[in-house]
Amino acid sequence: GSAIAYAIRKPRPGYLSFALGFSAGAMVYVSFVELLPNAMHGIGKLQGVVFFFLGVAIAVLMDVLIPTGRSPHHLPGLGPPDRAGDGEVLMRVGTLTALAVGLHNFPEGLATFGAALSSSRLGIITAVAIALHNIPEGIAVSMPILYATGSRRKAFGLSFASGLAEPAGALIGYALLQPFLSDALLSGLLALVSGIMVYISLDVLPVAHRGGHAAVVGTVLGMLTIAVSMLLL
Repeated sequence: GSAIAYAIRKPRPGYLSFALGFSAGAMVYVSFVELLPNAMHGIGKLQGVVFFFLGVAIAVLMDVLIPTGRSPHHLPGLGPPDRAGDGEVLMRVGTLTALAVGLHNFPEGLATFGAALSSSRLGIITAVAIALHNIPEGIAVSMPILYATGSRRKAFGLSFASGLAEPAGALIGYALLQPFLSDALLSGLLALVSGIMVYISLDVLPVAHRGGHAAVVGTVLGMLTIAVSMLLL
């Protein structure tokens, strides 16, 4: 997903629109079909809802704390920015997505670690499923930064760095949290993750739609890709 910055020779508005829509569709589908239901099964519906909206609140706080003079919801155009303001907004979208992906990758690393504790097979299945939906997340970080800066190295570097939070979560789980891990704790983390993912998906979709119908096609294909991968696994 991060390497998409090197695969595109000439950025076009439709590419960014499709990529953002694809990642948003994938994250929304995973959140509502897999993460949140599993969380509610483990800790109950009320607690699942509480942790979900706590995740949303964390994402809103990240949104507020990222310094910018403009909102991504008012992006005047999509494509290689001609004005500094457009680049600033796209850079903010990429940075916010990188923070959200990094934050939600951390508990996913914990979740994979916990699954592997109970069964090697379950750990492998969980890791493969998470890896599949990490690809569009890497695209969601890489593409806006490529458009904002024109630097493939920056786009790849920030996107790749956001993914490193996942093995970090597994390492910290191994080093510190193994004695305290429980089904309830992992379920709460999954609900928290789903709230963050849904917020960031809704936050980037208005930007994606400035590029036209490619965003809608990307959103549907993102959902379909994750749906098929979940059925196969």
